[in-house]
Amino acid sequence: MFKRVTPYMGEYMKYTKRATVLMLLGIIFSIIPYFIFYQLMTPLIANEKIDVKFFATRLILFAVCEVMYALCYVAGLENSHISAYNTLKNLRIALQGRLENQPLGNIQEIGSGRIKKVFTDDIDQIELLLAHAIPEGIANIVIPILVVIIMFVVDFRLGLMTLVPIFAGIVAMGMMMKQGYSKMNAYYEAAAVMNNTIIEYVNGMEVVKVFNKDGESYKKFGDTVKRYRDFTIDWFKCCWPWMAAYTSILPCMALLILPIGSMMVLSGTLTLNKLVLELCMSFSVGPALLKALNFAGKIPQLDYKIEELEKLLEHEALKQGNNSFTGSTKDISFDNIHFSYKDEEVLHGVNLNLKQGETTALVGESGSGKSTLAKLLVHYYDLDNGKISIGGQDITDMRLEALNNLVAYVAQEQFLFNTSIYENILIGNPKASKEEVMIAAKRAQCEDFINRLKEGIYTNVGDGGKTLSGGERQRVALARAILKDAPIIVLDEATAFMDPENEEKMNAALDEIVKDKTVLVIAHRLSTIKNADKICVMKDGNLISEGHHEELLDTSDEYKKLWEASINASAWMIKEVKYA
Repeated sequence: MFKRVTPYMGEYMKYTKRATVLMLLGIIFSIIPYFIFYQLMTPLIANEKIDVKFFATRLILFAVCEVMYALCYVAGLENSHISAYNTLKNLRIALQGRLENQPLGNIQEIGSGRIKKVFTDDIDQIELLLAHAIPEGIANIVIPILVVIIMFVVDFRLGLMTLVPIFAGIVAMGMMMKQGYSKMNAYYEAAAVMNNTIIEYVNGMEVVKVFNKDGESYKKFGDTVKRYRDFTIDWFKCCWPWMAAYTSILPCMALLILPIGSMMVLSGTLTLNKLVLELCMSFSVGPALLKALNFAGKIPQLDYKIEELEKLLEHEALKQGNNSFTGSTKDISFDNIHFSYKDEEVLHGVNLNLKQGETTALVGESGSGKSTLAKLLVHYYDLDNGKISIGGQDITDMRLEALNNLVAYVAQEQFLFNTSIYENILIGNPKASKEEVMIAAKRAQCEDFINRLKEGIYTNVGDGGKTLSGGERQRVALARAILKDAPIIVLDEATAFMDPENEEKMNAALDEIVKDKTVLVIAHRLSTIKNADKICVMKDGNLISEGHHEELLDTSDEYKKLWEASINASAWMIKEVKYA
């Protein structure tokens, strides 16, 4: 039953065992007072006087049992929570390790909402199972079973009577679990969809407002939340009647013992003492058994939840070796590259060579495969077929860390952490000095907006860099790449958010930092790459032509079309409207 969770417990398994033992003792101490009560009732039944000393010792014993029950239970919960939270830590670390080895593209497909739900909500729910269901469930089932056995020894007929409500309660719980588990997969899927939709709605709110799409966006958001609500209520409606049945029946173990036992006493086939003892034991068993069966319904969820967590990241790990970079140069070779998004092939046998010290530009319409090639170079995904090598060494032969040290990747959309501009730039090279960070910021044209900020380079940029404009975020990202000083630079629309004035400065900075490096540039504005050493034209996942700017204008109809479209777009102006 616990085969999936035990590997994550490790050395903390001993705390769970200790918690179970302490709670077993606690349950024993909670049941003893019922036997004390029986001892006090016995002389009264026989019409005898109770000795003061006898009464006082029983009263003290009763108090001691209550105190010991509290101490044992608290100590048990302390140990179970030590085990639970350390197990959750181990589980999160293990899942994080698996997440790191996943292709980054697969992670993006899962969605940040679902990943957040896995690492916070889903794992937090396991705490209840680890800290309570396992130790408390075992303790609350073992001791009641022993008491029921004693009840059979005292009088097997009344012992049989105790099994009727137990059996009825178990049947009701079984029906609840059967109906509940049949809907569990769909429930968790609905919750994951809702999480992703909420995050998408919040992140896209700015665009929604600008284009006045509040109604459509909110309708999608509202429909998702309502579906989750309706599904949850429907699920609960199936379970609630059975839950009400077993929570009502299980504690009432005296339901049959009292009337049938009374008839047996009146008929002379049972003594009153035995009836009272059986009643006392039945009262002690009911609450503990109810708690045990409540936990029993949750324990199977433990395996289910961990299995679901592992399934989420069950994609084949990114192929990578254990070697450092051993290539002879920083030349890059794309050899017969085939790649598919899901079941659709988007690159069809692309062959491309990038020379060290040269700038190679990729151009083409949206969806032609430009950015996909760049992402494959930094190993976002594994290839379907073909090979990418640097200096003759296959990128799958080296550690991902070694590859990352070789490449500085500046994408159109850059993520900044919720810390200062300085710390965000320092990510490029954590060992860099303050002077080196300031130089990188200056070379990336960050000075003009940094000087306007009250706290300068130490200004916090907010979640995802939201306090900065798109162009400012790109300049911080470029400063990060400058500080990294990697021998290979990939610029995927790195100046997309720049205004013409700053773009000129940025291009000057780029010209400076790409010297003697292997550079791959992706751009839609062809004017920014016309001086590249080589321009490669992509169309529908194929490399259809390559050469210099002037050469391609003469030999490539596709490039000529792209160039003319770029020139026309750059000439667009907002017409001045004169009002009377």
